[in-house]
Amino acid sequence: MAGPTISGIGSNIDTQKIVTALVDAEKVPKQSQINTASAKATTQLSSIGKIQAALDAFRGALDTMAKDSSFTGLTGSSSDEKVATMKASNTASNGSFRLIIDQLAQASKLSTTTFKNGTSSVVNATGAATKLTIAQSGKSYDLSIPAGATLQQVRDSINTQFSTAGLSANILTDSNGSRLILTSTKMGTGSDITLSGNSGLDVGATVIDPPKDAKYSIDGIPAVSTSNTITGALSGVDITLVTVSPTKIANDPDSERTATLITVSTNNTALKSGVKGFLDTYNALMTAINAETKVTKNADGSTTPATLTGDSTMRSLQSAIRNEFNMLSGTGQLKSLAQFGMTTSSTTGLLTLDDKKWDAAVKTNAADINSMFTGPTGMLARMKSATEDYAKATTGVLATRSSSLSDSLRDIGKQQAALEERMTLLTSSLSAKYNAMDTLVAQLRQQSTSVMTTLNALNNPKTNN
Repeated sequence: MAGPTISGIGSNIDTQKIVTALVDAEKVPKQSQINTASAKATTQLSSIGKIQAALDAFRGALDTMAKDSSFTGLTGSSSDEKVATMKASNTASNGSFRLIIDQLAQASKLSTTTFKNGTSSVVNATGAATKLTIAQSGKSYDLSIPAGATLQQVRDSINTQFSTAGLSANILTDSNGSRLILTSTKMGTGSDITLSGNSGLDVGATVIDPPKDAKYSIDGIPAVSTSNTITGALSGVDITLVTVSPTKIANDPDSERTATLITVSTNNTALKSGVKGFLDTYNALMTAINAETKVTKNADGSTTPATLTGDSTMRSLQSAIRNEFNMLSGTGQLKSLAQFGMTTSSTTGLLTLDDKKWDAAVKTNAADINSMFTGPTGMLARMKSATEDYAKATTGVLATRSSSLSDSLRDIGKQQAALEERMTLLTSSLSAKYNAMDTLVAQLRQQSTSVMTTLNALNNPKTNN
């Protein structure tokens, strides 16, 4: 702004007030335009940000529901988890099965001869490197043992080089000394560990545990496994064998063994919880969109639009989501959530669940829920795909919109700065002009006073003494 001025000294006119009025007349229309544009862009940016946050939360919840298998509606149980545990997946079917475990799978384990000097015992005193070959399941693994290597160094080398092959080494120490214990993560018949080479570690090696297959039966049908985790014996069920089934007569190995009951059943409570979780997640997103797009009716009958009322981006986002909800899906008899009692409000777009209709449908068609929601063509995947273009971090529809609004606000800021600079120059210019006018008026008044004084003197008669 211009420096301070003393207004109207010569003219008795408030020139500063005139300058302010002229500057305001020039500034106010443009300032009003800037204020309106700034307020609109700011509120739209805030609203878009809220929708982005709600959409991100919605998509995150879809991922969580897919990973947590929220819609299996199945539960698995074991009558004796000290003998066996189990887990049912999406592909399991209801049923109960009698499991008897006769033998657990076992890994091969062997021991080297004893070294009296403990873990620091030198296992290669030949003065040159030797080789230890460890063989298992048709594969051989060669370990070079340098001169002077100790038992502990050999153990460390085995664990470093061969752990990915499922081999591990430990040292067992007792009053007689220390020995190297070799074992494997591989179980089952034929996975024996053998030692060879010129290191001498194979000399005197003894088998601690021979490898064994697990032996069990399901509903009287015998089976074997190279692992204590049974996958595929029952469709969609993973069984973990914990211990051999107890005999009906204690301490009698010839007595019949007691069966453990493995049960897969429908869990309607868990299934309904999963569906309601989806409902709540869907409604949270729609509520966020509604808040930014609704039209509010006032007491006097007038209406007030929200920030994004009528916004085409919001309409297309809502349409994309609703289309997926209304699409038939799944492989069961029931293919829409409406058939399970879930409907959409015509005014708010929010979902509601009719408990009576749900209970009736789920009695005979619970498995249909899972096929509707899960898999590459299920509702969770389709809704994730339908919102992908809107949710991308930098190139998505909402991100691009936010970026554009931010650019607009920066441009508005530049317009404001330019306006302020122009008004400062205008104020200086007008002030200079009116100050010059005021000075001129003062000079004219002085001249007028001088002239009048002279005239008055001429008009006065001279007095003779």
